[in-house]
Amino acid sequence: MHRRNHERHTLSAVPWLRASVLGANDGIVSISSLILGVAAAHASHANTMLSGVAALVAGAMSMAVGEYVSVHSQADSEAAALAQERAEIEGDPVGERHELTDIYRRRGLSVALAKEVAQQLMAHDALAAHARDELGFSARSLARPVQAALASAGSFTAGALIPLLAAALATQVYVIPVTVVTSLACLFVLGALSAKAGGAQLMTAALRVTCWSALAMGVTAGVGALVGTTTQG
Repeated sequence: MHRRNHERHTLSAVPWLRASVLGANDGIVSISSLILGVAAAHASHANTMLSGVAALVAGAMSMAVGEYVSVHSQADSEAAALAQERAEIEGDPVGERHELTDIYRRRGLSVALAKEVAQQLMAHDALAAHARDELGFSARSLARPVQAALASAGSFTAGALIPLLAAALATQVYVIPVTVVTSLACLFVLGALSAKAGGAQLMTAALRVTCWSALAMGVTAGVGALVGTTTQG
């Protein structure tokens, strides 16, 4: 009889995958759209590149600050919840064990088994048991604001460099088509890779990312062309 290995689910990769994909996607879409808008407004190649570099730095800093503040708030909430739970366990361990028993009983365990599980888990690590089963998070995997900020800024920068380098290598005449083709191709691949890693429909995810990004680029380029025409007129 062939023994089947444990299934490897992809859900555990979703949080970091989602953050990385969003950061890189934002970098590509933001910088490519800005480059198209500025180029469509008939700016010089030098001014287009200057705008792209400034947008890359500003976007990366914005992503880092936003992620840091958001995750830091989450970390503060988690720390406060753990402190309160620790005080409750120290003040009323019997009551907290009963609370944990009720949680397991509502999940389908018999009363006797729920009591046994609660007793053993609290003897091993009471705070971790309550953090996981009562509060819904692990006491050993709290939010890390600095790590999140660096990861967000890094993924944005990695994505932003793609259209920026494409525009830098293109001549003034071909900045727009080269940026569009390069950015959309990378977005399609990025969407496909993230879908494959997450176990989703590959083509659907790739086309969704590509089409919406193309719309964003088209709108920005149209506004840039309109502003450029108005200014020259």
